[in-house]
Amino acid sequence: MEPTDFFEIEARRCGYQLIGGLDEAGRGPLAGPVVAAIVILPRRFALPGLNDSKQVTEAGRERLYHAIVQQAVATGVGLATEREIETLNILQATRQAMCRAVGALTVSPDFLLLDAVSLPSLSVPQRPIIKGDGFSVSIAAASILAKVIRDRLMREYHRRYPEYNFGAHKGYGTPEHLRLLMRYGPCTAHRQTFRPVAAAEELDQWEMFE
Repeated sequence: MEPTDFFEIEARRCGYQLIGGLDEAGRGPLAGPVVAAIVILPRRFALPGLNDSKQVTEAGRERLYHAIVQQAVATGVGLATEREIETLNILQATRQAMCRAVGALTVSPDFLLLDAVSLPSLSVPQRPIIKGDGFSVSIAAASILAKVIRDRLMREYHRRYPEYNFGAHKGYGTPEHLRLLMRYGPCTAHRQTFRPVAAAEELDQWEMFE
């Protein structure tokens, strides 16, 4: 089942007009930033194939990305760096990225729909929805934008650090990534406080004294 505009309609019934869907990509990886996106869609928006980004192929996400950007009332993107993730923790860094995405909009939303996260620092009325990217078209659209943009950033990382093959696993803790991490040790793109990265760093330091 694809997302619907049920939550957007409910918000409009309460008098809200500019409803922004917010989502992120990159909370779980061992490397790279966390990227957030917000999308304000027009009324009666329909886009065949739109779904939670995890349910869509890479080619499908690229197609949807361009359609969303062309048709949206407004979009905004924000990120939090690896160092901010280490300093703030991943939840607070995600909130930081989301606030930056909201701040990047050219219009101000009067209501927010979020995927299971709230933003206490914003005064905008909001509604967190568990698994919202599978239920709300606005959140699903934001998930597509966040994922496509983060994947593009990770391909840039791949060009800078080809030995880790970031272009394939996008920084997630796949068996290949863990093997390369243990072989080469972490680079500046890695989140140093995440357990597998910290373990690789400790091993690398021990090997220096052998």
